[in-house]
Amino acid sequence: MPPSPSQTLARPLDALNFFLADVRDGLGPYLAIYLLAVQNWNEASIGLVMSIAAAAGIAAQTPAGALIDRSTAKRALIIAAALVVTAASVVLPWLDSFVLVAATQALAAAAGAIFAPAVAALTLGIVGPRAFARRTGRNEAFNHAGNAVAAMLAGAFAYGFGPGVVFWLMAAMALASIFATLAIPAAAIDDHVARGLGDDHERGAHHDQPSGFKVLLTCRPLLIFAGATVLFHFANAAMLPLVGQKLALVNKNLGTTLMSVCIVAAQLVMVPVAALVGHKADVWGRKPIFAVALAVLALRGALYPLSDNPYWLVGVQLLDGVGAGIFGALFPLVVADLTHGTGHFNISQGAIATAAGLGAALSTGFAGLIVVSAGYSAAFLALAGIAAAALVLFLVLMPETRQQQSAAPPSAAPEAVSSTV
Repeated sequence: MPPSPSQTLARPLDALNFFLADVRDGLGPYLAIYLLAVQNWNEASIGLVMSIAAAAGIAAQTPAGALIDRSTAKRALIIAAALVVTAASVVLPWLDSFVLVAATQALAAAAGAIFAPAVAALTLGIVGPRAFARRTGRNEAFNHAGNAVAAMLAGAFAYGFGPGVVFWLMAAMALASIFATLAIPAAAIDDHVARGLGDDHERGAHHDQPSGFKVLLTCRPLLIFAGATVLFHFANAAMLPLVGQKLALVNKNLGTTLMSVCIVAAQLVMVPVAALVGHKADVWGRKPIFAVALAVLALRGALYPLSDNPYWLVGVQLLDGVGAGIFGALFPLVVADLTHGTGHFNISQGAIATAAGLGAALSTGFAGLIVVSAGYSAAFLALAGIAAAALVLFLVLMPETRQQQSAAPPSAAPEAVSSTV
């Protein structure tokens, strides 16, 4: 029996997720280290730049999802976004003003909004809904493996050549991700399935569905999940940059290398965690797995202040691999559960990602102000408290979504999504 299209394209999807990993997240925590150690910016200014970039990403999320839903050129969108993110990053060493740095990072964040929903759409369009959970877990595993390898290379090169080497590493990864994208034939992607329409009946019956924002506001479980993502990212986004700043203050020459160690440690944990979620999400359900992510996040924030020892900080950072690994694998699954049959899977991803981006944008600025006024320990404990509150609210309010897709026939799915209260 010849292999199915999804089996034939497994390697190109693996390569895309691996090489896109470094490009997908932009400079991330390396930006904080570069601005602190090379440009000598203070923590509040660094937090503001990162908040501005995150705000640009927020503004782009839902339009990006809408574009992906409508587009039949999803590969071209990924390639264009990769080029923009890379160009905006490699020019950073020649910029020294706040306005220019903020502008380039805002542009990179806006382009980066394409990646997550586009890869999810490609995956759904190739493998279909039944294999989506397992394949999404594999996507995340290769994404985290790519991040780990990129971080190891960044740490090694930064030790010899300085923090600016991460810009050129990103350019190389972007080029490789473009070749991986082109290895996926356009004909292998079912654009109807990729937007959340599973069969011919749904394709013909649901052209006038609510926008992503309306679905978000009328579907109570989707709204609760959006709130959970806001609190998750509000508690999570600032933690790694804060750790990087602490390491850079101890030793500016080793700050980037030590940050790479933290990232690699977490990413190595994320690989098996994401794979496990992909295999077990249909068995254990979405709710208990996501609750574990919130609990681990709260614990991580409470442990950071106990010591400034680099070995301790790297050890605590391993917990990030559990929380982030779970969230990355579960996010598209929950959205797919709640939007099945609507034809608006990607715009709904964008709407929820807008909520997540809002939490991340507020996180870095909020934490930076606390550091300036009360110190790093106070900032970590405040973030831990937010994660703990999110866990309680999630356990009380969020229903299990695993049966959402199979509970209603395809023709009834849109009504079930829009009328849930």
